[in-house]
Amino acid sequence: MANRRAPFDRSKRPLGAAKLDELALAYVARFATSRAKLLRYLARKVRESEWMDESDAMAACEAVADRMDALRYLDDRQYATMRAGAMTRRGLGVRRVKAQLYVDGIAAEDSGEAIETAESEAVAAAVGFARRRRFGPFAVRADDDPRLRERQVAAFARAGHSLTLARRILAVAPGDEDALAALDDEAALD
Repeated sequence: MANRRAPFDRSKRPLGAAKLDELALAYVARFATSRAKLLRYLARKVRESEWMDESDAMAACEAVADRMDALRYLDDRQYATMRAGAMTRRGLGVRRVKAQLYVDGIAAEDSGEAIETAESEAVAAAVGFARRRRFGPFAVRADDDPRLRERQVAAFARAGHSLTLARRILAVAPGDEDALAALDDEAALD
């Protein structure tokens, strides 16, 4: 039987500075976030609701973000390190890491160390990506199809790896233990 009730209209909910503070506290308690992402979340909540306070809504969002920052619930440098490390372990390259940190609103001075770490682990991330996707030395069987090779290079590029590194990894034939050991040594894997 179909639900015939009208959907609840959230846009009519009143929102004030106190409720905005509660929303921010719940958000930072649940998610690791940057200051810019928190501000985007609060601005969206203000847009979806009816603002009831006499103060400016965006000024209230800034004040709440300042309060969360003063309480040390927000740390963009630590967020950048955590986010870059997680992306690198998933096999994503430096370009993807830089792009995501930019989208998350991390300033260059806060993301510098995280990007340097991602750059130093670029080979390990690319080898991990190839291992997960079963490309190059991790393929089940050798395949010399140039279209397949270009699709694999494109997958590396979308993951944020350099084309040179992708082609170098894909040049290793499946079962070539010496070349695979050299890649592992370069990536400092066990």
